[in-house]
Amino acid sequence: MNYQNITLSLPKDTLKKAKHLAVEKNTSLSRLLSQYLEELVEREEQYRNARQRQLYLMEKGFDMQVNETLFWKRDELHER
Repeated sequence: MNYQNITLSLPKDTLKKAKHLAVEKNTSLSRLLSQYLEELVEREEQYRNARQRQLYLMEKGFDMQVNETLFWKRDELHER
């Protein structure tokens, strides 16, 4: 995997808190941000794929095993 450095601007108080969080997790700030972004991208890709599958299924429809000829009438089903 190829890596590329980026420049990131954060408010000082956020950066300070993020550094403390990285220390608590025994990792670097760079690795902490990388993990978070990787997880974010993965979740978005999974969502996009699931959405595409569902849209395809909705367009395709489902075979409900109902032939053109129905042997019952709506009123018969709802008789009391």
